[in-house]
Amino acid sequence: MDALNNYGPLAGRVLIALIFVLSGFGKLTGFEATINSIASKGVPLPQLAAVTAIVVELGGGIMLMLGWKARWAAAAIAAFTLLAALIFHAFWAAAPAQAHGQMVHFMKNIAICGGLLYVVVYGSGPMSLDGRSRRS
Repeated sequence: MDALNNYGPLAGRVLIALIFVLSGFGKLTGFEATINSIASKGVPLPQLAAVTAIVVELGGGIMLMLGWKARWAAAAIAAFTLLAALIFHAFWAAAPAQAHGQMVHFMKNIAICGGLLYVVVYGSGPMSLDGRSRRS
């Protein structure tokens, strides 16, 4: 049980952050396509929104993986993820043929927010940069 308590939070952080790190990297390497996608949803200042998304996903995801300022990173990513769900996966406004797929993406984002909220409340755990500073 000690191994689970020590390594479980690390595994959880890495698994939940992985989607954001990969997505942020994809947005960075496909910056113009990211801007076009954001602009297609009517988001104002799509270039700034794209940069913000990259910082939150890539930067926040790496912070979460490392367990450095993990509560702040998880809170920022959760807020970003909730906003993304509302803007990009509005299944209630989607065409009938796409409503189910958008609902699945929306609910995935909501579930991810639940995992991130857990980090906000309970912290990053013992195998983290945050956990190291508590032990000294």
